[in-house]
Amino acid sequence: MSIDLATAQSIIANAFESGQQHGFKPLTVVVLDAGGHVIAVARQDGASNNRFEIAQGKAYGAVALGMGSRALMERAEQQAYFITAATAALGGRLIPVPGGVLVRDDDGTLKGAVGISGDSSDNDETAAATAIKASGLTAQVA
Repeated sequence: MSIDLATAQSIIANAFESGQQHGFKPLTVVVLDAGGHVIAVARQDGASNNRFEIAQGKAYGAVALGMGSRALMERAEQQAYFITAATAALGGRLIPVPGGVLVRDDDGTLKGAVGISGDSSDNDETAAATAIKASGLTAQVA
């Protein structure tokens, strides 16, 4: 079973709290189910334009390729042609930079992914991983 709406909303609230505690810029958070469908999205006041598309691309790429977007960035550095081809195959919906984190349950079953955009990619990833853990799930960044 994938992430339900209540859990997705909890992840978003926890991500916003994490961002506020760390002094991050306004964030946009996208929570996807295991099939890559949007469960919930929220944008903090002041988040810049098109952050939804970036956050969704981080999360969607993670779900589609089964690894966090940090691992996708590392793969892009080693195999640029593969990431370019995968991006084309996914209709451009792959953003290979940190901030897309897979969500797993205690048994390791994929539940979905969280994508965040608004601050640096490293900070986006921190907010996502912190929010997932605070919601009682396991974050997979690599």
